[in-house]
Amino acid sequence: MGDTTRRRTVLAAGAATLAGTVLSGCGSDGGTEAAADGASGNAPGSAQGEPSAGAAAGGGAGGGQALAQTADIPVGGGKVFKDQKVVVTQPMAGQFKAFSATCTHQGCSVATVKDGNIVCPCHQSLFKISDGTVAGGPATRPLAAAKIAVEGDKITLA
Repeated sequence: MGDTTRRRTVLAAGAATLAGTVLSGCGSDGGTEAAADGASGNAPGSAQGEPSAGAAAGGGAGGGQALAQTADIPVGGGKVFKDQKVVVTQPMAGQFKAFSATCTHQGCSVATVKDGNIVCPCHQSLFKISDGTVAGGPATRPLAAAKIAVEGDKITLA
């Protein structure tokens, strides 16, 4: 019986390890996503909307992709650019911000900007248009800042 008990113990430990590995892959709060957010060095709202060297030079090689005209982004609102996976907002007149369009809760794409918030349709997480911080859960981490350049009336990815 000693061999049977040891065999069961080893099998149970292996099953527990496997279950823990599988379950840890299901969660998205923390882990590498949190490390990637923290490693970017971009605090929400940092150096966004400032003309970049590429934009000032006419955006030649390596210049940003054109997103919109400034008039396309409503004051107190914003616009989601699905293909580029970015949200551009204008919290106050002439102040443009950009954030990742990927919700930090479970990776869904945010869909709309409404009532001063960026809205994720999957679980209704809300993020402030001014800095991407969480205005309503279940998300617990802010949207990652994205870099844009505003040159005249054009907004481009930096």
